[in-house]
Amino acid sequence: MPDLKEKVAIITGASSGIGRGTAVEFAQLGAHLALTGRNQENLQATAKVCVEAGTLQDKILLVTGDICDEQLQKNLVEQTVQKFGRVDVLVNNAGTLKYGTIETIDMAYFHQSMDVNVRSVVILTQLCIPHLTKTKGAIVNVSSVCGTRAFPGVLAYNMSKSALDQFTRCVALELAPKQIRVNSVNPGVIATEIHKRSGMSEQKYVKYLEHSKTTHALGRVGDVSEVAKTIAFLASSDASFITGAQVPIDGGRHAMCPR
Repeated sequence: MPDLKEKVAIITGASSGIGRGTAVEFAQLGAHLALTGRNQENLQATAKVCVEAGTLQDKILLVTGDICDEQLQKNLVEQTVQKFGRVDVLVNNAGTLKYGTIETIDMAYFHQSMDVNVRSVVILTQLCIPHLTKTKGAIVNVSSVCGTRAFPGVLAYNMSKSALDQFTRCVALELAPKQIRVNSVNPGVIATEIHKRSGMSEQKYVKYLEHSKTTHALGRVGDVSEVAKTIAFLASSDASFITGAQVPIDGGRHAMCPR
């Protein structure tokens, strides 16, 4: 198992989905957690599950708010260092998804997508670099198969994740002299609430999950824990010679060319 005992990890978007699953995985591995999300109730629920998984309550910091708020970003990093004295891992997980083509996309959402999925990552990474330099830490960005492959109907999301992947590669090279490793995970369809939050009805979501069995080579959608375990691996010393990578967690979807 990856060794994250007493490592200090900042995880964004930790109130649900992959972010919550990652927080729980890190808790089981003994990490100290700085968690952020917009929904205070859900974030507290994540903290409760983390305590049940093995982390002490006083080893969890919760910072509630919008990840695009630059003051929140500064507070998150400053409070993490104040409480724990260091930062070892940054997991940029917070993200937003809505449907829209080039003909139907709402430009307000286009800007929001870039702000949440890209701009917030850039700023938070900048803030963490001085601290990660001291610990020779790791950054894991949560991207998507949509960053590496083209899919119609989710233009802003696809573009933002592609930008995130390029950010990962460029920053991995820039920070390599500091021995800070930077990688991304690129999930396929994972069973979370993100699609329903994007406007998909329960009925359509059920059909979507069933259809997704045919778009992933392994014949099923993924589970949050499968992504969380890969994030934990990349954040740990087990991945000490991996940087600048995009790791697909998609049941083979990235390799498929349907005929």
